[in-house]
Amino acid sequence: MASSALAQSLFNPQSLVLNRTPENPSFNLVSLPRISKSSLLSTQLKNTQISFVANCASNAIDSSSNDDTPIELKFPAFPTVVDINQIREILPHRFPFLLVDRVIEYNPGVSAVGIKNVTINDNFFPGHFPDRPIMPGVLMVEAMAQVGGVVMLQPEVGGSRDNFVFAGVDKVRFRKPVVAGDTLVMRMTLTKLQKRFGIAKMDGKAYVGGELVCEGEFILAMGNSIS
Repeated sequence: MASSALAQSLFNPQSLVLNRTPENPSFNLVSLPRISKSSLLSTQLKNTQISFVANCASNAIDSSSNDDTPIELKFPAFPTVVDINQIREILPHRFPFLLVDRVIEYNPGVSAVGIKNVTINDNFFPGHFPDRPIMPGVLMVEAMAQVGGVVMLQPEVGGSRDNFVFAGVDKVRFRKPVVAGDTLVMRMTLTKLQKRFGIAKMDGKAYVGGELVCEGEFILAMGNSIS
């Protein structure tokens, strides 16, 4: 009770006692015992920390008891809609420039989602860069354009494998570096198709672990648009 009253007096200006002496006509504060704020705060923090640790331990016990699945079994693999052998039948690209390993979603003439497994064995890493293996941005764009080719070079769209080129790109932005060990997931969506001129415009986005790493607008030329 005494410490409580003393603490109240310390923070209540009206309760302060004043002295006035002949040598010093000004008012002087009477010396009062001090309560260490650090000790009060440390006590509060200690109680809070104990409560926090107890809650964390309780949550950890609950989560471990509810899910004993090993980490290698928790995450399902990407599905395979178009495998590498089928991709090789669709695209004219070959090693070392075939940059799509698998298509995991395909809507004929509309969109496709492909993946590129970025590994340290990719031939561009020894030069880009030896001490920091980063996938070149131009190859990310090329890989996305190849996914666009999977969309366009299908009977439903009428694209020609013999006359198919990457004609242009606009508004490209690289958001994060892609490094060896990443899985590049690329979605290409057809936004405009001019069959008369053989021109297709597509919107492209690439992700790693659900985070956007690259995006842009693509122009693909096919069929009779090439002389």
